Formats: sequence, structure tokens, C-alpha cells
Amino acid sequence: MKQFNVGVIGYGWVAGAHIDAINATGKGQVTAVCSSRKLDPAELSAKHGGEIQCHTNLKKMLADPLIDVVSVCSYPNQHARQIVAAAEAGKHLIIEKPVVLNLKDLRTIQKAVAKAGVKTCVCFECRYSSQFLATKAVIDRGLLGTIHYGEVDYYHGIGPWYGQFRWNTKRNAGGSSLLSAGCHALDALLLCMGNPVESVSSYSTGSKNKDFKKYEYDTSSVTILKFKDGRIGKTTSVIDCLQPYYFHTHLVGSEGSLRDNQFHSNKIGGLNKDKWSELSMKLVDSGDVSDHPFQTQFDAFFTALAKGKTMPLTDLATAARTHEVIFAADLSAKKNRPVKLSELRA
Repeated sequence: MKQFNVGVIGYGWVAGAHIDAINATGKGQVTAVCSSRKLDPAELSAKHGGEIQCHTNLKKMLADPLIDVVSVCSYPNQHARQIVAAAEAGKHLIIEKPVVLNLKDLRTIQKAVAKAGVKTCVCFECRYSSQFLATKAVIDRGLLGTIHYGEVDYYHGIGPWYGQFRWNTKRNAGGSSLLSAGCHALDALLLCMGNPVESVSSYSTGSKNKDFKKYEYDTSSVTILKFKDGRIGKTTSVIDCLQPYYFHTHLVGSEGSLRDNQFHSNKIGGLNKDKWSELSMKLVDSGDVSDHPFQTQFDAFFTALAKGKTMPLTDLATAARTHEVIFAADLSAKKNRPVKLSELRA
């Protein structure tokens, strides 16, 4: 199998996790990094393995014909320009979340990617976590029956003690609680419930704690989703909490329920209906990127890329649908009214 050469845009916390995960697949190798900072090639090569060229000029890195894939790990408000440039240079794309911060930029990159014919991988990596691989298997095997209600919630205090806080507080960088962090929970809900969503109603607020005063947008939100087939779902996104990280999941179906790593199902004889049964899986329980299942996701991307196929679960088209729901939710909170997804396409 061909080994893909990868260029990385940005060299912050998440970029380091991308580099190590890409290299660990054995199917990709980071050979270049472009950063606004002047980096030492020898230092990066020694730290991550292999020979890494360092650039401060993105155009120069994209001109390298030996680079097959570009991983976009820069600030979200820089993504659109960089994604378009990489696509036009014929590079396949790994894109950190949020992909972009508004619908206009989403449509722009979709057009650029479609025109260039490049393959994409968006870092909604929770879909490749042990928890959601197992959860989806339970759903697909019919153990819950038909799910009519689901909730996936995100609780992670992103305050001054957390690296992302430095830039995440700005509206033009973080966007909203859902965009900056809770998007993982909403995306997981869509994975479990399926698309399409008909309308959303969202409300937002914020903490009075002084640690969160720098935020230019509401840091807690709750979003109710109505699916076209009448089912409903909920995602809460709280980045101003003072508690351990918690990624809550509760799915209710016609034959059973699942709560985090516990479940009950009428499809399995002999289970005690008064007690939960436990699934042996690793929960999504940390915001640390070193704990994220990037390697599993990137391995799937490189495997699909080698076959000329679209990767499963986290391609741009799938991620775009999640972003559309988020943009509708943020509009709902701003306008204080329900928003139909069709409004975004009008």
C-alpha cells in the first residue's frame, strides 16, 4: 500500500497529536509543517520521526508535488482560505473541527473540494471512538429497536487553565459553544439518530463566574432537534462548567435504552429489567487530544484513499450536515425562535 506524504498547517497542540497519529498508522508520514512561527526542522524531525521540512509560506508547501495530503490544524477562522488553497493544489484534506464558522464559508469549501475532486476527512473523531463504535453496533443490531429519543451532551469547562481558552473566547475564532466544542456531541447524536433534521430550537446562556467573563458569546446552550420522521433529540453544550469532563449519552428505543456504557434490551432474554447491563468499552472521557482516536480515524482515511474511495463516517459531506444543524441552532438561539434547516438552503 502506498504511504501518503502529509503536510500539516499549524503547529499547536492538536497538530502535534495529528502528526503522531498520522505517523503511527504506517500509511501516512508527515513530511512538512507550515506555521506562522519559524520552526527548527531538525527539532521536529527528531521529535516526531522522519524528515520534516518547515515552511512559513503556505503556497510554497502546497507547491510540493510530493505532498499528497494536507492536515488543516490552524485556527478555525483561517480554515476556509487554507482549505480552498489546498484543494486547488490537488491535495486531499484532513480538517480539524469546526471546519468553518459560517454557512457561506461552508458552501465555498464544498464547491472547491467538489471541483478539485479531492478526498476529505473531518475530525469528528468521536465516531471512531470505542464508545461510539460499540454504541452504533448496538443500534445496528436492533437491540434498542427504533430510537425515538436521543440525547448526547458535552460538559467540559474551557477556562483560563485550558490551552484553547486563549483564542476560543473570541466570537470570530470560537464561534459558539456548539461550534467550538459541543459539535462533537451533536455530531454523535446525528450518528446515532440519523439524518435528516427538519428543525431546531436552541437557547443559550452563560456562567457568572469571573473565569468565563472573556467569552464574547454564550457558553452554555441546549438544542432540541426535530427529525423529519417525527423523532426528537437533544444536545447540551456547556463549556463553562466546573466539573470533570463528561460526554453524556442516552438513547431510548422501542426495545431498549442505552445510557453511556450501560444498556437494557428486550431483545436479549434473561436480562434483569431493574438493572442496567454494562458494555465493555472505553468512554469518551477526556478533552485531551492525545486521548482522541485520531489514529483509528486516519487509518480508515488512508485505507479509503488508497482505494480511491470516500472515507466512511467523517467525510466533508457528512460533516457539512452536522455544521448545517449547528448553524441553524445558533441562529435559533440568536433569533429566539425555531429554525428550519430549509431556511439555510433558501
